[in-house]
Amino acid sequence: MMKLRCVLRFVLTVPLLFAAGATQAEVPAKSHMIASANPHASEAGLAMLRKGGSAVDAAIAAQMVLTLVEPESSGIGGGAFMMLFDPKSGQVTSFDGRETAPASATPRMFLKADGTPMKHAEAIPGGLSVGVPGVLAMMELAHKRYGRLPWATLFQPAIDLAQNGFKVGKKLAATIRAYPQMAQMPDIKRYFYHKDASPLNEGEVLKNPELAATLRLIAKGGAKAFYNGPIAAAIVDKVQNAPVNKAGMTLADLAAYHPAERAPVCGTYRTYKLCSMAPPSSGGVAVLQILGMLERFSSENLKPGTLSGTHLFAEASRLAFADRAKYLGDPDFIHVPVWGLTQKSYLAERSALIDPAKDMGTAAAGTPPVRGASLDFAPQRTPQLPGTSHMSIVDDKGMVVSMTTTVEFVFGSEMMARGFFLNNQLTDFSFEPEIDGKPVANRPEAGKRPLSAMSPTIVFNPDGSFKIAAGSPGGPMIIEYVAGALIAMLDAGKTPQQAAGLPHAANPNGPTILEKDTPLLALVPELTAMGHRPVPATLESGLNIIERTTDGYIGGSDPRRDGVALGD
Repeated sequence: MMKLRCVLRFVLTVPLLFAAGATQAEVPAKSHMIASANPHASEAGLAMLRKGGSAVDAAIAAQMVLTLVEPESSGIGGGAFMMLFDPKSGQVTSFDGRETAPASATPRMFLKADGTPMKHAEAIPGGLSVGVPGVLAMMELAHKRYGRLPWATLFQPAIDLAQNGFKVGKKLAATIRAYPQMAQMPDIKRYFYHKDASPLNEGEVLKNPELAATLRLIAKGGAKAFYNGPIAAAIVDKVQNAPVNKAGMTLADLAAYHPAERAPVCGTYRTYKLCSMAPPSSGGVAVLQILGMLERFSSENLKPGTLSGTHLFAEASRLAFADRAKYLGDPDFIHVPVWGLTQKSYLAERSALIDPAKDMGTAAAGTPPVRGASLDFAPQRTPQLPGTSHMSIVDDKGMVVSMTTTVEFVFGSEMMARGFFLNNQLTDFSFEPEIDGKPVANRPEAGKRPLSAMSPTIVFNPDGSFKIAAGSPGGPMIIEYVAGALIAMLDAGKTPQQAAGLPHAANPNGPTILEKDTPLLALVPELTAMGHRPVPATLESGLNIIERTTDGYIGGSDPRRDGVALGD
């Protein structure tokens, strides 16, 4: 079972910017739209769309800006998953830019001398947690297939902002204040603190000429300029000579990185078709499982904020997280039974375990039908932590991108190279390589991609036309946020902005977590009577959603963060 205590500790400490349910204006558009986690990023993406750029072009421009203005959540030192719908071909594809473990990684890399696993707080800072970054290579691959504007053009908004400076936003300032212990790391102290040891405040101008120079190199030389040469050398030097947890990443590790184009995992919910990210993300499988197990219940019974809706959602989540802990991992290293886990017959079998009147307690993994491989893994007990961002985009030609991007925890490894933060993605592996004598599917191995919960999703109408692009940050809770938002829209008719602002309930197979300071807490007595262990917590999602309507598009951005939807 996942160590829920650790999960709760981290969801409680992430700063909350706005209350759940806070209202923002619904954003309409006729031709194109982007919803991202920061106004500067949305403006950069919109500028590319106005130039006739594709949704991929807009995503690249937005990501470069997020590297500067939201470094606590994503950047070129991290990784990403991109879902893409091409209306010209009618095909849905996905691009995997997940980080990989260097050749020096071993299954026991996070065990101490006595054989016990390190604490996450010990393993995150420094070089041991850094995976080979994947986002730039992935974006270049997508751009070669679907870009319309020149590669270099996409970098200019970020270069200008980095060189001239930007005003520190509410979320970045709040995050710096929430983690004062990070000032022990030299890069954090140098970049975010004044000489008098006080942190940057909201509204102060922050410049990053070092990042501007890095982006110029990549704009001119492509992703190769990142994975070879002085930028790669700076990454390796930082990892090998980290202030804590020195590690063995090499130039060969960076040069060997390759992104992947993967078939998405798709399924149906009521009359709709959904496509989301396949392994090494667990998100697509888990979202489809939750929806598939709830499909037998009426939309009225799934209404957000009600006792029945909260209970049923928690039960389906338990079952999905039990399967996730046992079966999901990097498909290049283990057999992941995606087909079996998403079969309607298997989901019906799992759904039958849901009692509408009683909590089931800790769920066990099921036994999905398997094609040609045995599945003898132990469930992992290591949680993944939040530090992520999401954007949804649609362009003039109807191309859709739903992309979730991350450095893993807040400010990743807390180290910078050439103006950007390096991820701590390797702490998404299970720290315990074996449990009860059985291997854990998500154990560390050289070249392996760690398990993710990122769930960029695209929904289609019964006629195959695009309906919704959605996704969220939030560590393992991403699965809950995305599934909950889709139920709110598809079952309860909520708009993107309404769905993004709803209070959250979650259950990653432990206590039933209810977003604090929301009306959901009124359900505590009744949920307790049903057998739940309700726990109030800060649940900082960051949903960014676009929906196609008869008049064009409407977008919504989570009121808990400082994102915005923009379009024409």
